[in-house]
Amino acid sequence: MGHRFELRKDVELAATPEQVWEAIATGPGIDSWFMGRSEVEPGEGGRTRLTMAGHVEEATITAWEPGKRFADRTDPGPDGTFMAMEYLIEGRDQGSTVLRLVQSGVLGDNWETEYEAMKVGWDMYLGTLAAYLAHFPGRTATPVSAFRPGAGGPDKVWTAVTRALGITGPVAEGQQVRLAVDGLPPIEGVVDLAGLPTYVGVRTSDALYRFLYSGAERGDALVLGHHVFADQDPARAERAWQDWVTALPIG
Repeated sequence: MGHRFELRKDVELAATPEQVWEAIATGPGIDSWFMGRSEVEPGEGGRTRLTMAGHVEEATITAWEPGKRFADRTDPGPDGTFMAMEYLIEGRDQGSTVLRLVQSGVLGDNWETEYEAMKVGWDMYLGTLAAYLAHFPGRTATPVSAFRPGAGGPDKVWTAVTRALGITGPVAEGQQVRLAVDGLPPIEGVVDLAGLPTYVGVRTSDALYRFLYSGAERGDALVLGHHVFADQDPARAERAWQDWVTALPIG
């Protein structure tokens, strides 16, 4: 039996309402901070499409007020499950903006696990949105994804990831990071999100790199969701990162 839920989050952003609108209500803007690849048909009644790992999720836009409010809702599934999103944009003094997010709908039998995953996941994605608007305003990223299911549990995963990043000791924001990925330029940056045991974020001069662990109930997977602002061949980058995460010595 489905379970109704509502999740609320808000974040203050160093950007104007117009910049925030471009980031949340256009395909290129969403690609620069959120998972997968997105398409948006502008206007109320238009459709949004999110493509991730070969799966496409579509929704209908239910509110379209540029610079103020954007909302969409998926069609109900056979079991009655659906997802609705609403973004409320509130301009503040000195060019900053507060973005309020309301996610609601009906989840399936495993609703508690899904709800907790969404709560933590939004912390990472809203942190990524803030980093995008603060450090890469007006630029468009190429999203790069890679997956390693059956990764071996959070302790082994993060030991391997932090070792690869050149981090010793507890992970903290501001730590220097160096990483080599075959076929790609050397990566040097800083930790800008430290949300273990779920996620770690790294910011460089031309990219936002996101490493996310999903628990055993969600596939025990290490997921890479990067946003690259440099001129890079997307297919080549995805192959390089998939090879990297597959070969990562976990355990």
